[in-house]
Amino acid sequence: MSRLTAVFAALKERGRKALVPYIVAGDPVPALTVPLMHELVAAGADILELGVPFSDPMAEGPVIQLAHERALAHNVGLAGILDMVAEFRHVDSATPVVLMGYDNPVEHMGYAKFAAAAHSAGVDGLLTVDLPPEEAGELSAVLAEHNIDPVFLIAPTTTDARIASIAAAARGYIYYVSLKGVTGAGNLDVGSVSTNIARIKAASDLPVTVGFGIKDATSARALAPTCEGVVVGSALVERVANLTAAADTAALKSAVALIAEIRAALDNNAAN
Repeated sequence: MSRLTAVFAALKERGRKALVPYIVAGDPVPALTVPLMHELVAAGADILELGVPFSDPMAEGPVIQLAHERALAHNVGLAGILDMVAEFRHVDSATPVVLMGYDNPVEHMGYAKFAAAAHSAGVDGLLTVDLPPEEAGELSAVLAEHNIDPVFLIAPTTTDARIASIAAAARGYIYYVSLKGVTGAGNLDVGSVSTNIARIKAASDLPVTVGFGIKDATSARALAPTCEGVVVGSALVERVANLTAAADTAALKSAVALIAEIRAALDNNAAN
């Protein structure tokens, strides 16, 4: 059983929702990534999504695009990110870590080499936003050999037939994109999200997380009944951007306070 499967099973048994923060590895400076990961877990994160910086992050809005640029200015690459995960694992052997990014860096390293190195570092899942499941067979096969779950996106415009094909290829969980467009855009329509997640659940027993638009405790609480977890990206990345290389523990805790607020809202929602 993968760490992702185990965490979702434990949360379900306890009646809790997964809280999944997203940060870009190396943003704003590489030395802060691992301390940030630990502070996010301390604030209530159940799973960590670690963005892999890329020169053309086409699915991202302005906030996360700038985070990619800041990380790339420090020459943060895939090998260095795996070192960050390995360092995180020296202290935390339980919290799942999912890498989220684009196919090019993984393909450049080589699928087999990446999968072996990612497993050794302690990576649990990989979400490549520009690699559809029908083109991911080779990568998914080598990930399976190393117990790494391929995670796929489903959008509001995805057809039922396509949902079925994505569900058949996915493991770990499915990431539902709550909005049309890029990360951080628009306003949430809870009714539409609920309807589309019901379509996903008709095709798959995998947990479903919702992202692209969860900005605060209110939006997270509104969506929580529709899914197994919520992803917080742009709103968190915007706070992290204000950190400096000299950030101390108090500054890190302040940057991730949003996660503690959302954790409390999700837990209070479940208790009511």
